[in-house]
Amino acid sequence: QLQLVESGGGLVQPGGSLRLSCAGSGFTLNYYTIGWFRQAPGKEREGVSCISKSGRSTDYADSVKGRFTISRDNAKNTVYLQMNSLKPEDTGTYYCAGEAWLVDVPKCPPSGMDYWGKGTLVTVSS
Repeated sequence: QLQLVESGGGLVQPGGSLRLSCAGSGFTLNYYTIGWFRQAPGKEREGVSCISKSGRSTDYADSVKGRFTISRDNAKNTVYLQMNSLKPEDTGTYYCAGEAWLVDVPKCPPSGMDYWGKGTLVTVSS
């Protein structure tokens, strides 16, 4: 069974940092473009960041540029999202999702991602 499993969420004060992990279970992430998405209470799910299969190309939402960094360790079958300078508006459930695009580009349309994890909750509050 193909699964993506997120971890690393929690409660952090504004200005703090967290690192989220997205691990592949039952399949090799090397062949998948991986994206991070988040959903705040009462809001729609939004894209946060995306990384190509090779890891050479990345993309970020404007709201997180300069604060978040996506990376992948294909040997560990894991994708990471390092989140620094966290703000209360970063609060939400964070999901990772994967899609096996043929090309090596950071393309992560929410409606086009086939595999989703169950999410990990990030709360930024003092």
